[in-house]
Amino acid sequence: MNQIYGYVRVSSKDQNEDRQLIVMREKNVPENHIFIDKLSGKDFNRPSYRELLDALDADDLLFLKSIDRLGRNYAEILEQWRILTKVKKVDICVIDMPLLDTRQGKDLMGTFLSDLVLQILSFVAENERKMIKQRQAEGIAAAQARGVKFGRPELPLPDHFDEVSLRWQRGEINGVEAAEELQIPVSTFRYKAKKMGFAVINQSFDASFDGSSV
Repeated sequence: MNQIYGYVRVSSKDQNEDRQLIVMREKNVPENHIFIDKLSGKDFNRPSYRELLDALDADDLLFLKSIDRLGRNYAEILEQWRILTKVKKVDICVIDMPLLDTRQGKDLMGTFLSDLVLQILSFVAENERKMIKQRQAEGIAAAQARGVKFGRPELPLPDHFDEVSLRWQRGEINGVEAAEELQIPVSTFRYKAKKMGFAVINQSFDASFDGSSV
């Protein structure tokens, strides 16, 4: 007996797949036949998609909400479509694009139109992915130009950092003692102290205590 399947994909674990699931249930896809990946569409190395391929048999029907849920790489979308329709010999229905329903128009003209629409939509899907990446890169560059810093924020310094750094600068304590008093790594202390304009006056004194120069 021919089976009905559905494939759902969102780009990350933070995104919600509910909208796609509602559509699959409206098409009477059994819950255990809905395969979900929460991964990028840049390639087809996705665990649930691989499981779906193993489960599909000839003349089964696969529902997709839109072509970009299958993937976003132009060449790979076309290759997977070929595998699904020519190798696995299953029917595919792209719900948001009625022309991409292999159950309809299986004559030469119907196949030609379906293939043409698929190529156009696949190209659009990949181009959109590239444009998103480009906009992200441009946004980051613009933010950096405005002075926005990315990455983990620096931890606040102890309240008595200036006092300890001043004593270190005068040679009253060495770098190791200063770091221990502040309860931070020696390398962190030296980096922060120099960044804030402190410089040890007696370098040989500091080096003689911790075995390194400042």
